Amino acid sequence: MTNPFDYPALSALMARVGYDDDAATFHGVLCGVLCRQKADDVDPVQLLDDETPQPPADAVAELHRLREETIASLTDLQSAFMPILPDDAAGLADRARALGAWCEGFLYGLAGRIKLNLRECSEEVREIVKDFTEFTRSSLDSGDDDEVEEGAYAELVEYIRVGAQLVFMELHPRHGAPGASPTIH
Repeated sequence: MTNPFDYPALSALMARVGYDDDAATFHGVLCGVLCRQKADDVDPVQLLDDETPQPPADAVAELHRLREETIASLTDLQSAFMPILPDDAAGLADRARALGAWCEGFLYGLAGRIKLNLRECSEEVREIVKDFTEFTRSSLDSGDDDEVEEGAYAELVEYIRVGAQLVFMELHPRHGAPGASPTIH
């Protein structure tokens, strides 16, 4: 059995396929796209930027495994979903930068080819999108208390974890049920 993806594993895979952006960005894009499309309709290879060469077959299989793990965690309402970010061994500045990159990727994936009409979304989803947009612009202030900053970072990660799942639940097409509504409200 293979291990679930973590930040070092995803970073290594992204380096292998020649993806130049942060691994957190790619995971954010994947999550955003999965909020709008059925998993079977999402080819993670197509989410790589245009400059990325066609990855080898084993890397394609890993990208598909990442898609499957991600959709499984997004649909697990028992809190299994987590954005793939550096762990606590990385410095807080690097983790905060990756968090902003994840949010940027999520928003990019959410926008997709078909523009998301936020007016058709709930107030809660509009607020999450607005907050995620703000998180892409955030930075650490030097001189702030490290313990306070760590606590704030942990709260942001939790907000993003829950927010992404809420967006997914509202926007994601239901699977399987004939005649089911395309969105969950």
